Amino acid sequence: MKRFASMLCTVLFSLILSAQNDPNIFDKFNSQMLTVDGYNINVETLGSGNPVFFFAGGPGNSHDYMQGAFGHYYKNCQVVFIDLLGRGKSDDAKNKMEYSIENDVHLAEEVRKLLDLDKISVVGHSYGTVVAQAYAVKYPKQVNKMVLISGFHSGEMWQANCDSYNHYAKTHFPEKWNIVDSLRALGYISSDPILSKHYGSFPTKYIYYHDTKIKGMRPKAKYRNWNSDVYYGIVGRDADFFVSGTMMDTDFRKDLRKLNFPTLIIAGRYDGVSTPEYNIQYKTYMPKAQFIIFENSAHNPYLEEPEKFYQLFNDFFNFK
Repeated sequence: MKRFASMLCTVLFSLILSAQNDPNIFDKFNSQMLTVDGYNINVETLGSGNPVFFFAGGPGNSHDYMQGAFGHYYKNCQVVFIDLLGRGKSDDAKNKMEYSIENDVHLAEEVRKLLDLDKISVVGHSYGTVVAQAYAVKYPKQVNKMVLISGFHSGEMWQANCDSYNHYAKTHFPEKWNIVDSLRALGYISSDPILSKHYGSFPTKYIYYHDTKIKGMRPKAKYRNWNSDVYYGIVGRDADFFVSGTMMDTDFRKDLRKLNFPTLIIAGRYDGVSTPEYNIQYKTYMPKAQFIIFENSAHNPYLEEPEKFYQLFNDFFNFK
C-alpha cells in the first residue's frame, strides 16, 4: 500500500511538472492592447473562472517569465499577465517620473476594470510582490487571495537586501569588486552604463542555490525582457547601492495585519536578494498568513524546487 501511494505521488508530481513545462504555452496567449491614460498596455489573459493577476519582478521585467512559470493555470482559472508601463510590449512612459509603484498599481486596477472583472487574486514574484501588496493595501475589497514569492515588505528591506548581495559579491569575487570600488571612487553610480555592465557580470549564486544556470521558459519570439529606465525610475539612479525613488518611501508593515484574505508567503533559505532575515518578519506583520521557507532554494523556488512549489500553490488555490 505504501509503495502504491509512493508511486501515485510520483505520477501526480510528474503530471504537475509536465503541465508546467508546456513548451507551447506562449502560443496559447494573444496580446491584447488596452488603452490606459493614453498608453498601450499589453495584457495577455486566458482561461475562465476566478481571475488571478501575476506581477513580474525587476522592476523592469516583462511578464514573459511569469507566463512561462504560471501560464498553464489557464486550465484552472483566468490568468492575467500585464506588461506594466515601459515593460515588454507596452508603451514607454513619456516622462520617466511616471515609473512608480503607485502608477503600477493604478494600471493594474484600470486593467481589472477594463476586463470587467470583480474580485481578483494577486501573485507577485520579487518586485512583483511590491505591486501585489500595494494593490492589496489600496484595494483590499477587490482581492480574494494573495501569494508573495521572494518578496519585499518595505524600502528598508530592499536596501538591506542590496547590502546583502553586495557583501556576497565583495567577499566572494574580490578581484571583480576591486573594479566596482575603483569606478565608485571615480563617481560612477548604478545607472552609469560602464558600472552597470560590470556589475551585471557577477555570477548569480545569490539568485540560485544549486545551479546558477537554471532558466525558466521564455518565448521563442523576440521580445523586450528588461527596461533599466523602469528599474532606476522606481528604485533610484544608484539603485544597487542606495535605494531611493518611490521604493525607499514604501512600507507595508503597518498595513499588512489589516488584510483579511488568505495569503501565502514563500521564501528561499539561500535567497541573497530577499533574505530570510527580513522575510521571516512577515510572520509578525501577517501572523495569519501561511509562511513557507523552501530549504533548497534561493530567489526562484518555483524553478529550484518545482514539485514542492506547485503542489503548495495548487493546494492554496484549490486547483485540481
